[in-house]
Amino acid sequence: MAQGKRISADIAGDALRAIKDMGIAARLARTAAGEGQAAAATRLGVHVQTIARIESGEPGVAIVHVLGMLALYGITAYLQKPDGGPPAS
Repeated sequence: MAQGKRISADIAGDALRAIKDMGIAARLARTAAGEGQAAAATRLGVHVQTIARIESGEPGVAIVHVLGMLALYGITAYLQKPDGGPPAS
């Protein structure tokens, strides 16, 4: 967890909030599906601690794991520029 704290010092407030929001969305989707963290970990192919780190919004978790967990439960993440527009192509 120390790594996540170190990384968060370099992340702007809006980005950190987005990471936390993805974690909350993942937890809500998992619990709505009636699954425990162990089941989610097995399905995603990661350690149960990784699921806990995702759900707590720890910024040190690999983005592939965060997006993978969201996808497991049917959640799609979209990029958006700070001005509200779509990302540059």
